[in-house]
Amino acid sequence: MSNRPTPPTRPSSLSDKTSHWFERAAAALLGQLPCRQGCCHCCIGTFPVTILDRQHLQEGLVRLPDTQRRAIQQKAQDQVATIESQFPNLTSSPLLDGWPDHLTEQVAEQFQDMPCPALSADGHCEVYAFRPLTCRSMGIPPEQDGCVEGACDIQTAVPIIRLSPPFREEEDRLAGEESQQLTTLRLKLQCPGEELLLPYAFLPQEALLPPSRSA
Repeated sequence: MSNRPTPPTRPSSLSDKTSHWFERAAAALLGQLPCRQGCCHCCIGTFPVTILDRQHLQEGLVRLPDTQRRAIQQKAQDQVATIESQFPNLTSSPLLDGWPDHLTEQVAEQFQDMPCPALSADGHCEVYAFRPLTCRSMGIPPEQDGCVEGACDIQTAVPIIRLSPPFREEEDRLAGEESQQLTTLRLKLQCPGEELLLPYAFLPQEALLPPSRSA
């Protein structure tokens, strides 16, 4: 019998790959990342997620006790009602595909104080194992056109270190894999788009479809 240690299992799902990338990227930033358990700054404010994220959130919701699941969905429904009162065009379809960037940014800015429906009173995520991909990678300083920026307001108070090119290349590969999975899922669901605001992702499937198709 060999005494050779068993090599670590490589993550297989896109969610696990993204979490693994974050852990290694955070380690490469030499402890400069301020993200810690209990910090929920990035859990406040609504933002776009994908139908792939929604699928994972729904998988997490069904594993919760009924009372807990219903409470989360009720918070999401209340938030949707608040958002739609200001942006009534969302009542016909919650999908953001085709929206101009400035309008999506306007929604995010107007509801920047709206907490995630799954954020508990003590600041933890009630569906953490099934959180969206953007939540799994949030905290790593983004880079665009050679400029590195803090991922949130808290990060602007600490030194920002540029992530090495191999990590950015892996990030691009993960984005490509996400795009492929989104296309496959959209065709399977016959869904006319891929993006929606976070609260909608906690609602039943019918919320994704125009009234004529959900009847």
